[in-house]
Amino acid sequence: MTGDMEHPIEGTDRTRALQAVSYATNVLSKAGMPSARVDAEILASHVLGVPRGRLALIDGFTAAKLGEFDALVARRAAGEPVQHLVGSAGFRHLDLAVGPGVFVPRPETELLAGWAITLITPGTTVVDLCAGSGAIALAVAGEVPGARVYAVERSPAALPWLRRNAEARAAAGDTPIHVVEGDVTDPAVLADLDGTVDAVLCNPPYVPAGAPVPADVADHDPRDAVFAGADGLAVIRPVIGRAAALLRPGGVFAVEHDDSQGVAVPALLRADSRFTDIEDHHDLAGRPRYATAVHVADCTP
Repeated sequence: MTGDMEHPIEGTDRTRALQAVSYATNVLSKAGMPSARVDAEILASHVLGVPRGRLALIDGFTAAKLGEFDALVARRAAGEPVQHLVGSAGFRHLDLAVGPGVFVPRPETELLAGWAITLITPGTTVVDLCAGSGAIALAVAGEVPGARVYAVERSPAALPWLRRNAEARAAAGDTPIHVVEGDVTDPAVLADLDGTVDAVLCNPPYVPAGAPVPADVADHDPRDAVFAGADGLAVIRPVIGRAAALLRPGGVFAVEHDDSQGVAVPALLRADSRFTDIEDHHDLAGRPRYATAVHVADCTP
């Protein structure tokens, strides 16, 4: 493990887990990791095979396990995402497989998914555009009984992760989702569903080109899942049109956006005559984060 402190189990055969976690937290804090304690606990629970809440109740690491933990902490200190290190990311009630090539789902997207889940009724049809790991699609399928969920993704690197997560959830007995390979802006994708979908949800790339992002995003998340043109709206613009075509009258739409787009995205929705009840929603930090709208009846674009 990096750092200039004495290792907590130097000369011993075993150490309590929280002792090693405290040491790792200091190492990660010195490396500038913003969630050092959480990261250290996640890595410790992964190595020890126990929930984070049980770390205080166990003896902890043998020398061999400590070596494994040290190696992961060093990689995290060097900037590798903790989700890549453990091979999974939590999202609502899910544990999703993630790794290089797929965007790691973030907690703020749980708010969009939660908004939709409270509105979607059992047995309805839902489309997740820019599905990535499948976080939104699988959350809906798992929490809305009988929902018919389609997850659309075009990235050759992300698709294997989406399929892996979809297959794992189906094998566990959850409602299967339909994985669709395609460009979310292509009118031919899911054209057979046009005018029938109850909810379209989307967490697209939306960061303006050149905008600063955290190092783990810049170095490890796929660029085409993060950046979207000079103003960050290069994908959101056509997605709005595609969502309007897919939705039935009264169907709902939700799209995540950059915190600098809290005015721009609702304006784009208002400019499309097929939407009403347009609202923007903030994340837990009070920043503009996603916009929602309802499809209106008998209206031409």
